[in-house]
Amino acid sequence: MKVGGVRLALGRVMSREPKGGDFFHPDALSDYLTSVRDPQMITGMCEDYRAAATIDLTHDRQSREAGDKIQCPSLVLWGEQGKVGKWYEPLDIWQQYRDAGVTGGAVDSGHYLAEEAPGEVLDRFFKFFG
Repeated sequence: MKVGGVRLALGRVMSREPKGGDFFHPDALSDYLTSVRDPQMITGMCEDYRAAATIDLTHDRQSREAGDKIQCPSLVLWGEQGKVGKWYEPLDIWQQYRDAGVTGGAVDSGHYLAEEAPGEVLDRFFKFFG
């Protein structure tokens, strides 16, 4: 795919939320564009999405049936303008998979938390990891 085609295709994927594309730092956008030109990266990305809809669900069901719980501290973040917080109660859901409390919350962003609200994400990371 030509460079312009890659940029156009990536722009379509990244514009699924109503906002301009300028929220990506130029260096981050350059990294994304470099990565999507690598066929192995595209294969890996597609395999990750495929696994999420197949084997990951199987493994999740097996873990729940076995009563397995996450044993480490957990920070859960999602974008306030995204769909996750509208569809689910993320902290309540993740609490079901933990032996102890879960911390986190919505970030003032859409899908791309680190790109749209880097300061807030870093602040929450520093507070969580100490």
